[in-house]
Amino acid sequence: MTDERERLVQLLQDYADEAGRLGHAFAADQGLHRTDAAALLAVLRAERAGAALTPGRLGEEVGLSSGATTAAVDRLERLGHLHRVRDGADRRRVTLHHDPAGAAVGHAFFGPLAARLDAVLADYTPAELDVVHRFLTEVVASVAEHRAEMTEEIPPG
Repeated sequence: MTDERERLVQLLQDYADEAGRLGHAFAADQGLHRTDAAALLAVLRAERAGAALTPGRLGEEVGLSSGATTAAVDRLERLGHLHRVRDGADRRRVTLHHDPAGAAVGHAFFGPLAARLDAVLADYTPAELDVVHRFLTEVVASVAEHRAEMTEEIPPG
């Protein structure tokens, strides 16, 4: 690996470490367990993508058993961060949705970071942003593929 590639990989690792620390800080700020914070963020990401999660899919996303997922959803619902909605066509199907109050908490915590990142992005040309977008899209896909392969190899415990 070239020196420049090694530096980029190190920067990605540094970013992942900082993002993890920020997630821990958000969880602590909200009195949440890290797993609950990860669950809440998974629900928000899914909704933003237009595909609300079921509790089962949430458990898969964050690596929780059915019982642990139910407990996390119960806690997040009790704290006003999310709510369950029964499907109109299939009443057995439940999807998870963030509550506006929970979203406001997330915005208050992460909003200043969004402003900082926007200021960083403002210094790049559209062509540079296209390259960064392509790069990050491919990195995220590679990490997700690797994670999926590694979790397939882990025998059920």
